[in-house]
Amino acid sequence: MHGVDPALFRQLLGRFATGVTVLTTRGPDGRPIGMTASSVASVSLHPPLLVVSVDQQNDMHAALQAATRFVLNVLAADQEHISRRFASEDPDRFDGIGYQENRHGIAVLDGVLASIECEKQAEAAGGDHTVFFGLVTGGSVTDRPPLLYYRGGYANLQGG
Repeated sequence: MHGVDPALFRQLLGRFATGVTVLTTRGPDGRPIGMTASSVASVSLHPPLLVVSVDQQNDMHAALQAATRFVLNVLAADQEHISRRFASEDPDRFDGIGYQENRHGIAVLDGVLASIECEKQAEAAGGDHTVFFGLVTGGSVTDRPPLLYYRGGYANLQGG
């Protein structure tokens, strides 16, 4: 299978502004695990389904394959530092990050724009990633401004 080269692919998709989330679940060892994810999309209203794409090399991949539930924490404009922390290779990404556990024991980060609780429904391979389908079972929202990712960097609604 051929397609455009990776540099052009990044440039093309970089023009698509996305929200930034931190995907959380419990690892096989019972500890919370999280990663920054911007490849998130709604799929269906009936039932309420979404997808999140996870690199097969990321430590979240095996954890999410084993998990039955996950949370997407939608970051607010002032939470870029949280996005950077969970995008790092640091094994202790939760150190110094405030969170509460939901009724299923999954981390919901403090101060997020929204938290979206999901029950994993299915997964499908997609190149070097796996797409995980989640049935939205709960969550909460605020009216804070969002953190956006655009053209390889963080932005806000005013383009800054």
